[in-house]
Amino acid sequence: MSLANDLHIRPSTAADVGAITAIYAHAVREGTGTFELEPPGETEMARRRDDVLAKGLPWLVATAGAGGAILGYAYANHFRPRPAYRYCLEDSIYLHPRAQHQGVGRLLLTELLARCEAGGARQMLAVIGDADNAPSIGVHQALGFEPSGVLRAAGWKFGRWLDVVLMQRRLGAGENTPPA
Repeated sequence: MSLANDLHIRPSTAADVGAITAIYAHAVREGTGTFELEPPGETEMARRRDDVLAKGLPWLVATAGAGGAILGYAYANHFRPRPAYRYCLEDSIYLHPRAQHQGVGRLLLTELLARCEAGGARQMLAVIGDADNAPSIGVHQALGFEPSGVLRAAGWKFGRWLDVVLMQRRLGAGENTPPA
């Protein structure tokens, strides 16, 4: 049975920061999806979450049932800080190891896309650390992202060079009309 069958997705709260921090720390220490080398602590993760929320952007968590353990989180942030980029967002998704390959990431990304589109965003970018990250590339492709490019040998982690895969998906009217 997939964890996704009993999944609840909701906006994160300050009480979730400990679990968010632990999930991200594992990703930093064990994975290549992020190029951070040292896991940030709870204070820094709370600051990052607060920054995203202050911009009116979503930071979601997936739980096992309505009150269960946090299985993962996803958020969107502006791709770049300059005002011209305000309709172009970048997604981030991190999962607890036991939630990987269970459909949790797909459901988180689906909800994140819907909320960003409803908020007026026009483009979503995926900046995927490690060109060998087939699960992340696959879930983005399945949800309509298209390849935009590869930054070769952009990061050095775990004693090897890592590429960055860029993918993009139009939200709403995309580039077909001016923003509201």
